[in-house]
Amino acid sequence: MQSAANPIMPIPGLIDPVPVPRAVTPRADGRTDLLGLSRPQIKGALEEAGLDAKAAKLRSKQLFHWLYHRGETDFEAMTDLAKPMRGWMAERFVVGRPQVVEAQVSTDGTRKWLLRSDDGQDYEMVFIPDADRGTLCVSSQVGCTLNCRFCHTGTMRLVRNLTPGEIVGQVMLARDALGEWPKGNMGSAAAIPDDEDEDAPQYSPDGRMLTNIVMMGMGEPLYNFEHVRDALKVVMDGDGLALSRRRITLSTSGVIPMMARASEEIGVNLAVSLHAVTKAVRDELVPINKKYGIEELLQACADYPKASNARRITFEYVMIKDKNDSDDDARELVRLIRKYKLPAKVNLIPFNPWPGTDYECSTPDRIRSFSSIVFEGGISAPVRTPRGRDIMAACGQLKSASEKKSRAELDRLAEEKQAALG
Repeated sequence: MQSAANPIMPIPGLIDPVPVPRAVTPRADGRTDLLGLSRPQIKGALEEAGLDAKAAKLRSKQLFHWLYHRGETDFEAMTDLAKPMRGWMAERFVVGRPQVVEAQVSTDGTRKWLLRSDDGQDYEMVFIPDADRGTLCVSSQVGCTLNCRFCHTGTMRLVRNLTPGEIVGQVMLARDALGEWPKGNMGSAAAIPDDEDEDAPQYSPDGRMLTNIVMMGMGEPLYNFEHVRDALKVVMDGDGLALSRRRITLSTSGVIPMMARASEEIGVNLAVSLHAVTKAVRDELVPINKKYGIEELLQACADYPKASNARRITFEYVMIKDKNDSDDDARELVRLIRKYKLPAKVNLIPFNPWPGTDYECSTPDRIRSFSSIVFEGGISAPVRTPRGRDIMAACGQLKSASEKKSRAELDRLAEEKQAALG
């Protein structure tokens, strides 16, 4: 039976698969993982463990700070907790991190992590460093149900939604890897103890390497709305990770019924995976278009409450040779954006190849011509430089290398291996 703590939203489409709710498996040691919990949820966990309401309220505030502002995982290091309380916490709780199966670094500095959940499911996250920003691409699901033809992730089956802890955990892990937690007394830059490494990366509000988050990893965020919302609220909390909503972008392929709710309840920037300007081509590339067409999607964008000239909607447009890259396509894109009076910019993404794809990337000349037409129409249309292609970390390339095989497949492989050994 579906629990209120793990709501599952029916997924619209030609076939409406509904991911099976994940039954949270208790830890073998009986402790509760606090990662991903909000202050009220931490307070509730403390009360359930035996603290009275007043003590739970104080301790939840302290824990929230240590978990999300300081990145601390060891209760013994939480120095404003009395020693007996630290021991009491350690007996009942744990502050986890995703398990890292593999970490890769591209020649251009892009980093990709293959992560594994405690129930053995794999997902990926990517960090993209630039001169003036560092962007973390976060996954929201294990696999994907959208089956976008140009996307490697779309060839995976959808296994389940990621929990708030697994989503927040990606941000925490990136901060760990980048050495970006505060130093000194409660994060004061002016108070670095003598035993701290002065050469270690120092925290400052405007000097972080990780400055932006994009919900553009594996999965469709609006098909895991509640968990994405709860995770991003933790990320945006001023007493914790404190990342501004203006620095967070949520990308959707066009789950129209959830778009207005995303604006209301999350309020971050919106990106829309458009990728085509005609019904026939978008039906092929982004099959959800058969459920929610281009015109309906653009109207939903026009109605998006947070959109303005200061916070434009981003349209993601992958450039595929002889498919969606003609001058006529560019002119139609301009016409549609003007028709709906959208405060918009267009990110042109050279198609990133992956094994088994039928598509090719548009030529550089074709991309330049397309971009020029859109620019001349008064709409910003920068060409995104592909990043992390050599480690399959570029846009549309994410796909867990160790996809789960069924029991029957594993049995068959074992039999074949045994037969080969004779």
